[in-house]
Amino acid sequence: MPNNPLNSKMMPLTSIKSGDLFELLPDVAGLTVKIVNVCFVGHPGSSDWVLIDAGMPHSKELIVEAAASRFGDNVPPNAILLTHGHFDHVGSAIELAEYWEVPVYAHALELPYLIGEKHYPYPDTKVEGGILAKLSALFPNTPIDLRPHIHPLSEDGSVPGLPDWRWIATPGHTEGHVSFFRDSDRAMIAGDAFVTVRQDELYQVLTQHQELSGPPRYFTPDWDAARVSVRRLAELKPRAVITGHGRPMEGEALEHELENLAQHFDHIARPSHGKSVR
Repeated sequence: MPNNPLNSKMMPLTSIKSGDLFELLPDVAGLTVKIVNVCFVGHPGSSDWVLIDAGMPHSKELIVEAAASRFGDNVPPNAILLTHGHFDHVGSAIELAEYWEVPVYAHALELPYLIGEKHYPYPDTKVEGGILAKLSALFPNTPIDLRPHIHPLSEDGSVPGLPDWRWIATPGHTEGHVSFFRDSDRAMIAGDAFVTVRQDELYQVLTQHQELSGPPRYFTPDWDAARVSVRRLAELKPRAVITGHGRPMEGEALEHELENLAQHFDHIARPSHGKSVR
């Protein structure tokens, strides 16, 4: 497997919650890796679990240690699932896939960015937002090469290793962005389709101040598709969610705020200016 090109660029961003392992449901937990969340789905002590997203570069050891604390030493996941291929969600995917010797799955439209063929659009430094939007030019958009471990998700919506879950196409933030949903208890892992922190505001990121918001502005090229995706997820009326950034949410507060975001997306989430705003 090739070296990880993302490792050549240091990202000093972090938050006060970095390193926290939190449980949303008995079999759904999250780990904050600097500014992004990865998810562990599976009951503690079980050998039947999956990892969703792979955090920031240089995070392999942190993720492996958290997995060991939840499932035991040397208990690899059945698979690594990716909501999308941005650097903060695949930062340690190469190292983890190689270490655990497990397959990695993503939507077919994400694969060109995960086999080294295609770059994501450059971040929009002129988009409406806070200081992180202005600094986003420092973030890498270099594609990684996950061959031979990478595979496309099945078109039927089934999720490898998670028979009770389904994946839902939620493009906008990226072409092939997906979220994961379990109908039985309406649990959701949303990736960056929406987030629970203003990801372009430095203070909110550092403190992880909870605020349900649209996808990160500086990395979202298609706001029409993003609006449709949020409405699609709101229609499912999730009861508990882990998003790619921010703290988990659940209950009536989640349902109310997500419905409000869906109904007023252009006012709340869509920036007033930027290269991606038509």
